[in-house]
Amino acid sequence: MNIIVPMAGRGSRLRPHTLTVPKPLIPVAGEPIVHRLVKDIAKVLNQPIDEVAFILGDPAFFGQDIVESLERLAESLGAKASIYRQDQPLGTGHAIMSAKESLSGPAVVAYADTLIKADFKLDEKADAVIWTKKVANPEAYGVVNLNENEEIIELVEKPQEFVSDQAVIGIYYFKDIEVLKGKLQEVLEENLMHGGEYQINDGIKKMMAEGKIFKTGTVDEWMDCGNKNVTVETNGKMLNFLKSDGEKTVSDSVKLENSEIIEPCYIGENVVLKNSTIGPNVSIGDDCVVENSEIKNSLIQTNSSIKNATLDNSMIGNHAKYDGNYTQISIGDYSVLE
Repeated sequence: MNIIVPMAGRGSRLRPHTLTVPKPLIPVAGEPIVHRLVKDIAKVLNQPIDEVAFILGDPAFFGQDIVESLERLAESLGAKASIYRQDQPLGTGHAIMSAKESLSGPAVVAYADTLIKADFKLDEKADAVIWTKKVANPEAYGVVNLNENEEIIELVEKPQEFVSDQAVIGIYYFKDIEVLKGKLQEVLEENLMHGGEYQINDGIKKMMAEGKIFKTGTVDEWMDCGNKNVTVETNGKMLNFLKSDGEKTVSDSVKLENSEIIEPCYIGENVVLKNSTIGPNVSIGDDCVVENSEIKNSLIQTNSSIKNATLDNSMIGNHAKYDGNYTQISIGDYSVLE
């Protein structure tokens, strides 16, 4: 089994945090989004992973440190890592075809901007499985249309009239991804574009037109990381899942001085907490110092210093300094102070 991970986007909706770090590498509950996603997919598949193919963007942004991080991720699953580059932002279908040398045999395609919790078995009779989540407002999503045999016969984008409540979350299984590869090649040759982009959906529709059987795999949780607010919310959900699973999330090297941690929280290595209350639903990266502060429902990345702060629903990046006693602030482009 191969896993194909397109992740070349810059994550503009999550700025300023993605000005220096690609969105899939932003830590949530102490681990980068793409790392959590790939590991959770491997758990659902419950079979050996042969290769993980990552499609990255500009090497100036997705540098060698990121490549090495992804190689270690694949190795942790006993898999080979393959690195590809999408040289132009020409859509989801174009991204997949950037990794065409890895498009053979059974494979999962997963776009690295969401996290999941799922426990289901792939339908071995299906030619493909589209992972979905039941939603209360399907008109806001792309959804699947099912026939009487619970087979997907159509993909409908933001339906104004009810089609189904199963939203497409951006993870797909193909029994033989070489079939999709052939159809996407046709899409490229036909110059079939929407909004200047080649889409995976057009390859899928060509497969459906040839009678390929598509089924759904419904996830229990679908957690977005598209902007600051939903990323903070996802961090809280993931921390609660980790607590339920009994995972250790507070490092033994944390130094507490007249401070309290209200779980669930993730506190990294060599963090110093002085006269502060942290939690619930807070992640703090390695080597941070927090003094005289109350922080809840927030993410703070590594090597940052926070003083005299009362924070809720907040994100602070790496190597940042914030002191609530001062009004002259320099944090970076696209920053939001609310």
